[in-house]
Amino acid sequence: MADVVVDPGVPPDDAQLLKQGRRVLLKMRQGWTPESRPAVSSGNRRVLSGFAMMALFGLMLGFGGLGRGFGLLMLVLLGVPLMIVLFLRHDLSADDDDDEDEYERDIYEQLRWYEGSYVLVDDLDESSRRLLSRAQRAIGVVLSARVHTEGLLDDARNAVMLPAQEWEIARLLAKLSALRAKHRETVSKGLTPEVAAVAEPLARALDSSEDAVLARVEALERYAANVTEAERAYIAHHQIEELRGRLHQYEELVAETGADGFAVPELERLARDADRLEQALRRSVSSAHEAFRYLEPGTQEEDT
Repeated sequence: MADVVVDPGVPPDDAQLLKQGRRVLLKMRQGWTPESRPAVSSGNRRVLSGFAMMALFGLMLGFGGLGRGFGLLMLVLLGVPLMIVLFLRHDLSADDDDDEDEYERDIYEQLRWYEGSYVLVDDLDESSRRLLSRAQRAIGVVLSARVHTEGLLDDARNAVMLPAQEWEIARLLAKLSALRAKHRETVSKGLTPEVAAVAEPLARALDSSEDAVLARVEALERYAANVTEAERAYIAHHQIEELRGRLHQYEELVAETGADGFAVPELERLARDADRLEQALRRSVSSAHEAFRYLEPGTQEEDT
């Protein structure tokens, strides 16, 4: 199950960054904020440090004079390369840290910008996580089916409607989880009879809301079941068609071997099975379309 569910209205590149943001989101939940960007980048610091180092040694040579010489010269000849190596090693590790900081800062800024357009699965309670997982499994079944990828279903509507359904379910479950947690916290402190009289119907409202989300999930699962049946018929139909394509070879073989009396009835049944499977495939695809109709906006209200 995805760790972060993103509103399909978010641009794809930004959505991908948000989906990778679970670790940053958990840090944010604990009060973390990234440090501000440095005024001078690590690359510029490296250049400035190099100039400063060379200038320092130039001054040392200038003030020391040539006559003081040999010891200072050896210090420069041996010390400068050593310092450069140490400097570069330190700077490379600093670059890695800078890249990680910059990556986390980018995610942090996107998370702040798109607040309300994503749901962290960790924020859902156990019941809500199970419902979301069921919805995502059903969506995965549909989108991975060959009847979808090869266009027997309305793949354009699937590509739009199914992510929208996942987001709406995740969004509602996030609100339900948060409100249910607050309700339980209040109730756990003990209620007076007057407050209990109000809290009880509110608890039923929470249960009713969960039932409504459950109905959405079950509609997705019915659609996925219809797609699975269409997939089975589609695969069987193609397998039968492969056998039918070699039918003349079977006929030729049984004629040459004199096995007509045994094989011909089987070959005729193969042809009938192919016709039945083709009809079953049409019915399955039609049933899948009908099941999908329930997922469209406004249909649930009309059916009720």
